Amino acid sequence: MLTGWRYRLASATGTAALVVIAVLVANHPVSQSAFTTVVPLFNRLEPTILDGPSLRRAIALSVFAVGGAAWPLYKPRPRRILDTVVLVQKRVFVGGFMLATLGYFKWSHRLPRATLVMTVGLVAVVLPVWFLLIRARPTDDDGRIVIVGDDPAQIARVTPAVDAPVIGYLCPTVARLATSAAPADSPTEPIADGGVELRHDDPEFADEAVQSTVLDSMTRLGGLSRLEDALVAHDIDTVVLAFRHADRAEFFGALDACHEHGVDAKVHRKYADSVLVSEGDVGALVDVDLEPWDPLDHLFKRLFDVAFAGVGLLVFAPLMTVIAVAIKLDSPGPIFYNQDRTAGFGDTFPVYKFRSMIPEGESAIPITDTENDRITRVGYFLRKTHLDELPQLWSILVGDMSVVGPRAVWTEEELLLEEDAPAWRKRWFVKPGLTGLAQINDAKSTDPNAKLRYDLEYIRRQSFLVDVKIVIRQLWKVVSDLFKLASDD
Repeated sequence: MLTGWRYRLASATGTAALVVIAVLVANHPVSQSAFTTVVPLFNRLEPTILDGPSLRRAIALSVFAVGGAAWPLYKPRPRRILDTVVLVQKRVFVGGFMLATLGYFKWSHRLPRATLVMTVGLVAVVLPVWFLLIRARPTDDDGRIVIVGDDPAQIARVTPAVDAPVIGYLCPTVARLATSAAPADSPTEPIADGGVELRHDDPEFADEAVQSTVLDSMTRLGGLSRLEDALVAHDIDTVVLAFRHADRAEFFGALDACHEHGVDAKVHRKYADSVLVSEGDVGALVDVDLEPWDPLDHLFKRLFDVAFAGVGLLVFAPLMTVIAVAIKLDSPGPIFYNQDRTAGFGDTFPVYKFRSMIPEGESAIPITDTENDRITRVGYFLRKTHLDELPQLWSILVGDMSVVGPRAVWTEEELLLEEDAPAWRKRWFVKPGLTGLAQINDAKSTDPNAKLRYDLEYIRRQSFLVDVKIVIRQLWKVVSDLFKLASDD
């Protein structure tokens, strides 16, 4: 893996070299003949072989255009693999557009259209590979590391376990100053928060002076809000988490920043939670699963979500119209009910459902349908048949939700559920779903611990095949509820 000036030199010279090779290949008679055979429409571009002086001018012009367009890529910064590929290809096509513009005005040094098309196509394929190669690091190398957390004591504890270069740490100023006021007799019982379990039972770091020595030997890069800037400015490869009392914005904001920039997230094994870390990890630091899905399963899941939601909206459009009319005739108020729900990484999004209750002030305390006297006659039928959920197909189509996943919970209710089930926020690691293991097993928010067990089981087992099985069981459950409702009437 290259960093700093070495990366800048390799990226610039590699871009120039690959452009030169692409022009030479595109200008070769064998290449043009082969391309014409594979793509007959290529004949319309009038393939032309450039002579010596014209070829040299074409090479210089191509290096200038494509190399100049790729200028933003020469600065090293963390990016996900897919983001790197897409960005490189965008810059290549910008360079190709510059060359085509010169050709449109019939400038004397223009490239023939056939050569231009082949050159841009070749560079768009090989250049992303080059940028990925110079950024690739050995599997046993964590690269450049920062430690991020709200607990200076834990930062001091995990630092000796880090083998790679530690650029610095990010921690709130208040937390850093609070170490001097911390009581000497720290509790020995574990404190679980944000998926990270902390134990104050390391005598080596019980001494406040030892903690301060470790922290003073490193550079403080700022508070937690500066994480994204630090990742880019210092070209960070790995973030080590050291949280004790992280709230939604801090803990999941750090994970979201790592995910967006393709930066690995790790936690000390001593403070790790089995739900959050990869199985089979060895060593003091273990990986946090920022993207627990297999890439192919992730693709199939998204395609399935789009197909399911698209077909569902088309098929149920007439029924949804009838339901809207029935709601209006049954009770005063809007047709749809919307509520902010918790999404992946602790973010929020609006969920829409058919209104099934009289619009009054609602309570965040979960209650059963039999205890709720605000449910309307139409609402009772919609809830029993699950038809009130149909508008959520739109949320699935736009990507806010998935067909299968932990149930999206009202943000206000989430605070109460966390009190009953402290590990509740672990559900934030995956996109919420219309149905899931908890739903097909009749686990409701009135029993948060049971619901949480099913949600965490899904997080561990999630795959496209598991999703399909859950959808089949949910459809069967809906049909069974319909028959039961009909027989009761």
